Amino acid sequence: MSKEVFLTPEEEQEIVAAITMAEKETSGEIRVHIENTSSIAAYDRALIVFEELKMHETELKNGVLIYLAVADKAFAICGDKGINDLVPTDFWDSTKEAMMNHFKNGNFKEGLIDGIQKAGNELKTYFPWQNEDTNELSNEISKG
Repeated sequence: MSKEVFLTPEEEQEIVAAITMAEKETSGEIRVHIENTSSIAAYDRALIVFEELKMHETELKNGVLIYLAVADKAFAICGDKGINDLVPTDFWDSTKEAMMNHFKNGNFKEGLIDGIQKAGNELKTYFPWQNEDTNELSNEISKG
């Protein structure tokens, strides 16, 4: 029995392209991490992955991680201290809802791209792109 592919290589490249586009308007850094399952709650696991990916090391503390545990049908969005200090506590709720609507219909690529675009739009309000900005983190999807 073959393992079902969550995203095709083409879909993964479209997601990476969406991250690249979103980051053109903000100094914020967006990452996507996908793994099959986690033994702990999605948000708690996202915080661990956030550290493992060294997302807490961005200059302005403005990294955002979109974490998915595919088999668990769970996902979370977590932002670094620089973002969380500036935004309301329900900041990511509308982004999560938009993503969930896609996910419910099995449209995972669309859900991720929509979430990335919304995160980028929110980030540019608080962390607009500056001439001296550099891409501090990889745009590639990480997997666990």
